[in-house]
Amino acid sequence: MAKAIFYSTLVSQPFFSTILETAASLDVYSTPPLGRRDRNQMQAEDQAAHRWYRFILSFPPHLVRDCIDKMGLGPQHRVLDPFCGTGTTLVECKKQGIPSVGVEANPMAHFASGVKIDWSPSPEELRHLADQIATATERAIATHTGPLRQLSEEAQKVLLKGSISPLPLHKTLLLLDQIYDRSSLFTAPHLRLAVAKATIDSISNLRFGPEVGVKKPKADAPVLQLWQQQVQQIAQDLSLLNSLPPTSTRVEQGDARQLQRLLTPASIDAVITSPPYPNEKDYTRTTRLESVLLSFVENKAQLKQLKQALLRSNTRNVYTADQDDRWVARHQGVQQIAATIESRRQALGKTSGFSRLYPRAVKLYFGGMACHLAGLRSRLRPGAQLAYVVGDQKSYLQVMIRTGHILGEIAEGLGYELLDIDLFRTRLASATQEHIGEEVVRLRWSGDGPKRPYPYSDLPL
Repeated sequence: MAKAIFYSTLVSQPFFSTILETAASLDVYSTPPLGRRDRNQMQAEDQAAHRWYRFILSFPPHLVRDCIDKMGLGPQHRVLDPFCGTGTTLVECKKQGIPSVGVEANPMAHFASGVKIDWSPSPEELRHLADQIATATERAIATHTGPLRQLSEEAQKVLLKGSISPLPLHKTLLLLDQIYDRSSLFTAPHLRLAVAKATIDSISNLRFGPEVGVKKPKADAPVLQLWQQQVQQIAQDLSLLNSLPPTSTRVEQGDARQLQRLLTPASIDAVITSPPYPNEKDYTRTTRLESVLLSFVENKAQLKQLKQALLRSNTRNVYTADQDDRWVARHQGVQQIAATIESRRQALGKTSGFSRLYPRAVKLYFGGMACHLAGLRSRLRPGAQLAYVVGDQKSYLQVMIRTGHILGEIAEGLGYELLDIDLFRTRLASATQEHIGEEVVRLRWSGDGPKRPYPYSDLPL
């Protein structure tokens, strides 16, 4: 019922009607071929709340709805996203009136998720406050004397060089000062998230593709206007969202490998998530600038602490003390992939420190996923259904990693039932232009526990 009310209200708004008419003319609502990129794109009618802030690699809301429908979920169930990122699953569940909880280790993404599921602020109050803050910031910019405001030397070391030019940074820092001074606990988060979104979209010099990079620097940017546009979008969405029935939704900051600390036993009916894939993407780079601006990461020590709480999915967050690889010490497939990567590295004469870590990163990734799935079992209710969106990879010297199939094997070793592995789409690998599969691994937890010991480690895990 909540879903029907929301979407019927949404499409009746002039702003969204225009979007839908444009989208229809472009034929984006017909079912696209698996290889079409728009299969992974956010659809026009899904914009509310999702558009406030998203990872460039986020999975689409319509995929969450597909999982909800296949699992037959409703208000009587509770959904978990243990790698919730910027809250796609949580937002979509809340729109449909389904209780949910998310877990996210990245503090910027955790913050964004928390804001995107908070639909309580008054749209009128948010707009009025934004006008006041913009006026005060304009005055502060005009009357400022002395050197431009800048980040601390330690904070600058965390950023990609040239991420943001001096004058736009100066204006953004003055804007944040006014938000801290003039907003309340109820409105400040939404206003701060609007700063983050405007910064990465238009104020900064960042560009987002397969990797995060820096484009030609801009001398200046209309910081206040860009920020107010984002606040206006949030307020516009809130006028629709806060009329929906209340639904229990929360997000915890923590490590998905340590869920026992965050969730009560037998409290979860379903899992819908997209964990990191085993590749060379440092996911903290995607949120680095806004993490620094909003004071979630202020120096390299804090950045290292953040990386240590993440699943090991790339060589930039592999550490000497890591031990997750013991979970897959006897998994023949993982060990063979690691050996093949090492053999190819030696044959190619690759000697960099990162390339030497490729085999270990693969073992730590799948070991970390095994640790996650093992700890999750006691938090699931009997009959719980799980959907993991994962992608095959060839990031490590072009050695194929069938992520979904290996994850399914590990899950079966831990007592889960592997229902199926559905091909969601194919994507074009940036290095080879080869089509690589992205899949939904569907599992079920009976609640009876494993019928045999875990087969992929000699240790009592």
